[in-house]
Amino acid sequence: MDFLSPELNAYVETHSQAEDALLQRINRETYAQVMMPRMLSGQLQGRVLSMLCAMIKPKNILEIGTYTGYSAICMAEHLVSGGQITTLDINEELESRVRGYFKATGQEEKFNYIIGNALQIIPTLSQTFDLVFIDADKENYSNYYDLVIDKVPVGGFIIADNVLWSGKVVNFDPKKKDKDLEAILHFNNKVHEDKRVENVLFPIRDGLMVMRKIM
Repeated sequence: MDFLSPELNAYVETHSQAEDALLQRINRETYAQVMMPRMLSGQLQGRVLSMLCAMIKPKNILEIGTYTGYSAICMAEHLVSGGQITTLDINEELESRVRGYFKATGQEEKFNYIIGNALQIIPTLSQTFDLVFIDADKENYSNYYDLVIDKVPVGGFIIADNVLWSGKVVNFDPKKKDKDLEAILHFNNKVHEDKRVENVLFPIRDGLMVMRKIM
């Protein structure tokens, strides 16, 4: 998922803010104890999400795909006073681990962690969200987008992860069945053609599509 050379990537990480002790612990334990650790946001992407939140100053964030809680903790760093991040994940096996990490922040009240199917949960959420972060199953990216777009006010943001899909977006072969890649390509085109948002695709890690709702 890293498109820079190892040397240049190391330089970028070295010259970006370091992880704090808790994020280092989550990183280390995820790679040692959890399946598919590459799903972790990691230092650079985590700092990017934190910085974007510092600029957006969200009160309510919705995250679709918690995994081990790394990205949620990064985004929660710059919630305004009284703000909260609602983070959804279908994997109940990680629940106790993630709740432990959220408690370790010393600001457990910032996290509304819900286990279940996001497609079913999102329609039940009554609040609006200044920022939505989509980082779950790729086949449903377009469905998640459709469910959240009306829950984001004009001026609000939606960010989607993994939109470069390890660079495969430019080497699509329709003869090779890859449902995730097809879903990402459909999502990227859909967003780019949607007049309700402005969008820019950042080649950070596996690609971050950043959208600002304008109508």
